[in-house]
Amino acid sequence: MTNIRIGIIGGGYMGKAHAVAFAAVGGLFDTALRPVLEVVCASTDTSAERYRAAFGFNRATSDWRTLVNDPDVDAVVIASPQVTHKDIAIAAFQAGKPVFCEKPLGASLEESREMVAAAKEASAINMVGFNYIRTPASQYARQLVAEGRIGDVTYFRGEHTEDFLADATAPGTWRTEGMANGTMGDLAPHMINAARGLIGPISSLIANVETVHATRGGVPVTNDDQAQMMCKFENGAQGHLFFSRIATGRKMGYAYEIHGTLGAIRFDQEDQNALWLYTSEGPEAERGFRKILAGPAHPDYLPFCQGPGHGTGYQDQIIIEANDFLRAIHQNQNIWPTFEEGMEVNRVVKAALDSHDKRAWVDVKDY
Repeated sequence: MTNIRIGIIGGGYMGKAHAVAFAAVGGLFDTALRPVLEVVCASTDTSAERYRAAFGFNRATSDWRTLVNDPDVDAVVIASPQVTHKDIAIAAFQAGKPVFCEKPLGASLEESREMVAAAKEASAINMVGFNYIRTPASQYARQLVAEGRIGDVTYFRGEHTEDFLADATAPGTWRTEGMANGTMGDLAPHMINAARGLIGPISSLIANVETVHATRGGVPVTNDDQAQMMCKFENGAQGHLFFSRIATGRKMGYAYEIHGTLGAIRFDQEDQNALWLYTSEGPEAERGFRKILAGPAHPDYLPFCQGPGHGTGYQDQIIIEANDFLRAIHQNQNIWPTFEEGMEVNRVVKAALDSHDKRAWVDVKDY
């Protein structure tokens, strides 16, 4: 058992989630590398010290460069705004450190390409934070599809819908400024990653991107509220994806349905411990979707609980990520989803935005 000293940049929503995850992962997964919360970085000395005291870090700083170049930091976790991802990641790779970066991988496809190139040049362990695909139920769904349990996939329908900006009278915030913070930049990457992880690469698409509320509190909104796209996968399956931050009533609508020649799968993150499976077996009168409750027989469930149906939660997804990141470092072998996956997701986002502008189908490989 060896200690690994973790530096986390960002102490807000995701910074806290990662701090809690690295504090807990060793005991839950009996990891070969045991994390030490060494340094936390925030935008001011005051907030950094507050996070240090709250989360249990040894030290705090308001300069990410100080954290990245600290010889007592062995691995870097980036949980800061998208526009900061590229510079931090490249500096960390140059310092010879493995990097976990929250999605999206940079603020654009061009930035993500630079980040992938830097990771390859440094031969560094890298991972991007697509946490929702790591629920035990979704991991099992990937397994079922890969094993051919539902036959050849013919259709995928996915959505990532929330309603945190459904109120048209809500004032503008950082979330309503810049395309990197819009629905295509913030929510779409999760479901695009799910589509790629469950079905495979997307070959072509046509998209429509929309800003429903053009102003908030008299201030122009400079990004999108919702978007949809039809797509074709490389394996021949068709698909439809929808993303929204104004989907009234939806709190975490990360949901998908997969149709195959021998069956189908349904999943909804708002009921994340259940997977619905249909198979074309038995008498017609007895066929129908059956509910599978997540339990110890499913991937990454047992470390949290020995009882089926008791369930895992959001924070547990982040702990599973932390375990995968530590395993990758210990084995010196990258584990999906890597920076390469983050770049490919950004390629689809770029293609979708261009398709909207052209009002036409586009080939993803052209981006």
